[in-house]
Amino acid sequence: MSIIVGIVIGTAIFKTPTLVLQNVSSEWQSHMLWLLGGGLSLCGALCYAELATSLSRNGGEYVYLSKAYAPWLGFLFGWAQMTVVHSGTVGSMGYAFADYAMRIWTFPEWANAWLAAGAIVLLTVLNLIGATAGKWVQNLLSSVKVLGLLGVIVAGFAAPANVETHGASGGVVTPSLGLALVFVLYAYGGWNDSAYVATEVQNRERNLPRALLVGLAGITLIYLLVNLACLRVLGIDAARQTLTPAADVVERALGTAGRRAVSLLVMISALGAINGMIFTGARVYGVMSQDHRLFARLGPSHARLGAPVFALIAPCLFSFLLILGVGTSFGQSFIDRLLGLIGVPELPWEEYFGGFETLVAGTAPVFWSFFLLSGIAVFVLRWREPNLDRPFRIPCYPVPAVIFCVVCGYMLFSSVAYARWLSLLGFAPLAAGVPLIGWIRKGRQS
Repeated sequence: MSIIVGIVIGTAIFKTPTLVLQNVSSEWQSHMLWLLGGGLSLCGALCYAELATSLSRNGGEYVYLSKAYAPWLGFLFGWAQMTVVHSGTVGSMGYAFADYAMRIWTFPEWANAWLAAGAIVLLTVLNLIGATAGKWVQNLLSSVKVLGLLGVIVAGFAAPANVETHGASGGVVTPSLGLALVFVLYAYGGWNDSAYVATEVQNRERNLPRALLVGLAGITLIYLLVNLACLRVLGIDAARQTLTPAADVVERALGTAGRRAVSLLVMISALGAINGMIFTGARVYGVMSQDHRLFARLGPSHARLGAPVFALIAPCLFSFLLILGVGTSFGQSFIDRLLGLIGVPELPWEEYFGGFETLVAGTAPVFWSFFLLSGIAVFVLRWREPNLDRPFRIPCYPVPAVIFCVVCGYMLFSSVAYARWLSLLGFAPLAAGVPLIGWIRKGRQS
């Protein structure tokens, strides 16, 4: 439960209420989408609970895809996790940290990307010092994160309500519920990280499903309360315009000092989520190192530091490159020149607002592709290995699994339709891993 809540409640809830409201026509649609996101995530959690308790090995999707399909597909997931999915998520959290930092202190506009990258590098260095340092940092940041959320919710219900008429609003010209759901489900992302430590959970056939169910129920409640607080204080039109809804809510209740305080708390929350991803993400690469000699250096821990040095540094470098690529004029120009070599027009960067939104849009298609394949893996393994010991079975099977796969398919379609050519930001690094499959096969044969 601690892993689920600590990673899921990162930075998205402090930014996505605005993005969701920009794509719905009324407040009740926003509330229903946050509730629906929790229910759909629960269907996925049931699928992962069956897979995690059936395949007794850490590594999450890497293990599921390797077992259900082929080792090369598991490798591609691990490669995508390092170059796009994990690094992109960490990068977007870094941007959320930077957005709020620039609200507190006066920085030039170009500093945004460097603040995001600097936060990730700093926390990577702290984890390189050793596992003990990483745990202490995570405990401290997570505690402050909880206080920050409670402060936003209390302030939202203590401040005077906005006099704006609730309900429908003219602020959205063309509502897009599909795109709004993309952002909602992004905010729920991270619960699957519990699968990376499945074998370390005692009595996992009972405790892992319980952690998923209770954790997601608590997160859904918190998200609904935060959304209600934002709408109660700001009103739907004002909430659509701000980039920092949480800080605006507390400012209405406590003034400028309250805004600065909650902005600082959100920054700390962002750091906590980044540190959690860095701390747990190395587990996938450790499992990969056991199966593929090409990545053997990613697994072992440093003899003196007690930390997997290369497994921590590699995703940090990719996050750094993604941040500079989408958040600086030089990076955007460089990407446009590369795309021009293959006949792709320049990307309309202004449509994706830069930073957080750009990374979410560009990497979401890859994320949902592997999520969909993981959902289908439930059916594949039920068919191919009917006698596999399954301590936990999906209740009302196959309904939750079908719902999860349908949602993943729809989210994949919606994310590609929204990102268009920007989806190459995620698929190009993934394609770069395809030539490595031949090396893997040679290594397994030798």
